[in-house]
Amino acid sequence: MKVIENRPSSLQVFEELESEVRSYCRSFPALFAKANGYQLWDVEGKQYIDFFAGAGALNYGHNNMRMKEKLIQYLINDGITHSLDMATKAKEMFLQRFHEVILKPRGMNYKVMFPGPTGTNSVESALKLARKVTGRETVMSFTNAFHGMTIGSLSVSGNKFKRKGAGIPLQNSVTMPFDRYFGDEIDTVSFIERFLEDNGSGVSLPAAIILETVQGEGGLHAASFHWLKRIRDICDRWKILLIVDDIQVGCGRTGTFFSFEPSGIQPDIICLSKSIGGYGLPMALTLIRPEIDIWEPGEHNGTFRGNNLSFVTATEALRYWETDAFSKEIKDKGEKIRHFLHDLVQNHPELEGEVRGRGLIQGIACGVEGMAENICAAAFERGLIIETSGPENEVVKLLPPLIIDEAGLTKGFEILDESIKKCKTSSTE
Repeated sequence: MKVIENRPSSLQVFEELESEVRSYCRSFPALFAKANGYQLWDVEGKQYIDFFAGAGALNYGHNNMRMKEKLIQYLINDGITHSLDMATKAKEMFLQRFHEVILKPRGMNYKVMFPGPTGTNSVESALKLARKVTGRETVMSFTNAFHGMTIGSLSVSGNKFKRKGAGIPLQNSVTMPFDRYFGDEIDTVSFIERFLEDNGSGVSLPAAIILETVQGEGGLHAASFHWLKRIRDICDRWKILLIVDDIQVGCGRTGTFFSFEPSGIQPDIICLSKSIGGYGLPMALTLIRPEIDIWEPGEHNGTFRGNNLSFVTATEALRYWETDAFSKEIKDKGEKIRHFLHDLVQNHPELEGEVRGRGLIQGIACGVEGMAENICAAAFERGLIIETSGPENEVVKLLPPLIIDEAGLTKGFEILDESIKKCKTSSTE
């Protein structure tokens, strides 16, 4: 994201006391004080439309009233907050509801693991389990992938800047081209198959293949459903475990609860975090096919894997998925976003734009260097919180809460259009 230099004096304490590693407060230089639904307000009372949604952790909006009421009542009643992985009523209710509302209707049979509170915890547990199950070390990942900031997750991520931050060699992984990485003419699945078939390729048989169906941080590249099916076939043929990282694009972001549902595949392991907790509280799940759940008790653990406050809000969030109505709403909003973005690309050829993504994670990849960053910075000045994506920050990424209404979308669209016009004018001056 582009760093906006004119920061208000109210941010001085952060510059003086907080680490230089901070990033989003540089891109969005305001002192935020209040949030509700798809809107935020800073200390000066300025209102912002949220097309960022906590990087996908706030699918149900800020301070969702239904979840807030459940959370407040739980605290008033002295409900258990911290419990490691002990049995609690809050966990029991979540597990039962997740099975009844999400897994059972979809014919999915998975054990639920609580690996720790963040997405990278889920990915690390998935990688560790895949290696334990297969006895192999290598994990295959893809170009432009992003799976987290801890060492194992970085080893299967593609971003050069983030990988460099590890400070050590990132090993036991191999990177392959994602769907359409070389364009429409080259079949990347056949490319992968050739490496696995050839004993002279230098690529050992992997324990797992890990992928995102839509590469959220990597530039909104969306895999075709046919490509996903063929990757599943590769895994079946060579007895490789398939891990789907649904941390950002799951929990309804693409329209269905799991992003891979339209493809018809079922992964061996599924990673969930961000919006699985519903309210923005830390929570992560690793879903595991029962036959590969071969953990020894305590073999993978963590102090905060039992966040009962998240169990409470996550259970309430599942009410959105009791029928197909919410999914239909998301798909309809996704179509509106797609039409709007295509119109923008057509009306502003100077962007050299390409529409990418699926559902309520879409954006425009700009062919002009720095354009996406400038557009997002201009949008923030006008009251729209929106970030970039991609290895060169080349994508303007729309990630609004799933509950956003027509008025919120329309207002956001207007600001984005104005911001593009502003950047167009500036570039010609």
